[in-house]
Amino acid sequence: MTTELMKLIAQENLETHKEKELEEETRKDLIQPLQVWITSASGRVCYNLIPILTSGEVFGMHTEISLNLLGNKQAEEDLHIIMTEMRDLVAPLLRSISICTQVEDAFRQAHVIIILDENTDGEVYSLEDCIRSRLPPCRLYGYLIEKNAHDSVRVIVGGKTFVNLKTFLLMRYAPNVAHNIIAVALGVEGQARAALARKLRTTPSCIKNVIVWGNISGNNYIDLRKARIYRYESAIWGPPNYSRPVLSLIFDSEWVNRQYVETLKKLTATGKQFGAILAAHSIATTLKYWYHGSPPGEIVSLGVLSEGQFGIPEGIVFSMPVKFENGTWVALTDLKDIEISEPIMTRMTSDLIQEKLVALGDLISFQPYQSAVNLLDLTPQPTSEKPFGQEAINDSEDKSVEEQQIN
Repeated sequence: MTTELMKLIAQENLETHKEKELEEETRKDLIQPLQVWITSASGRVCYNLIPILTSGEVFGMHTEISLNLLGNKQAEEDLHIIMTEMRDLVAPLLRSISICTQVEDAFRQAHVIIILDENTDGEVYSLEDCIRSRLPPCRLYGYLIEKNAHDSVRVIVGGKTFVNLKTFLLMRYAPNVAHNIIAVALGVEGQARAALARKLRTTPSCIKNVIVWGNISGNNYIDLRKARIYRYESAIWGPPNYSRPVLSLIFDSEWVNRQYVETLKKLTATGKQFGAILAAHSIATTLKYWYHGSPPGEIVSLGVLSEGQFGIPEGIVFSMPVKFENGTWVALTDLKDIEISEPIMTRMTSDLIQEKLVALGDLISFQPYQSAVNLLDLTPQPTSEKPFGQEAINDSEDKSVEEQQIN
């Protein structure tokens, strides 16, 4: 082959390559990436969340995303560092990443909005001031969601402070998308499962169907009546799908009624151990379930607006058992033997109602509910283990242990 012919062929190959690249760019422009917005994006939760979102695990291995990091002017340098680091990562599914420090431009064409904990400006002198400080940013975000976001936007609220209240306020000021605004409860559920796993000397992933009722970041009730344990090493073994009731394996009723309750109560009250990794993973898992459905047969705890299910007063955001399917969530109102007694329901709803009234200016002072219910030893004694295939649990057990875990 002569030099002239080689040059001619090389030129033709180069032109063909350029045409193919142009066609690929045109094709990408026709496929709109998923617009994902994250508030308070300079924090550690966002830093841990971004790699999960861009991995394909949440939205799918064929869904490209555009990340939009929202923060204030003071955080602009940190946001630029995150943006540069993510570009260097060269994630295949990350179409673009940008920062936004002009709040009026927030949530433009957003398909997914992740609301993280806000840093309140100025000093807060009382609990009431702290509650009221949540109103202005939620009111602004609600207005911008209605104005700028996509009609089918999905809003997920995470964090460890006033999660239910912030979710309610966003619903109030973005009423057209209220059904698509949810609060993450999987972090609290994860802590409850981990505490059980330590007691039973197993892994938290083997424990399922722990239900978180009530205030995700406050007065809640961890319900073990439907909790099951899989792959548990004991005298009874079975196939991978074989499970046993958790409460039939805990013989220390004092631990269930007091130590377990107090441990979870302290974790909720102080926020200790609810770090950035746990928060990020809880948000990502909830989003994955929302898009692809939760595992069949599993119960998921989620903060949603009550419509009177389970005897919960209407109009408050309340964590309850749900399942995800077909791109939405459904409350599991058909579950049996999960009724909540009036004292426990009153304890959980009282604080939520007061938070709402204080935030809206309809109540001056917040009075924490003083529970009159004693922590009684109501755990049934587990029956002796039966042969493989039979559950070692009394028929009445699910009905009698509700009072045992008053958080």
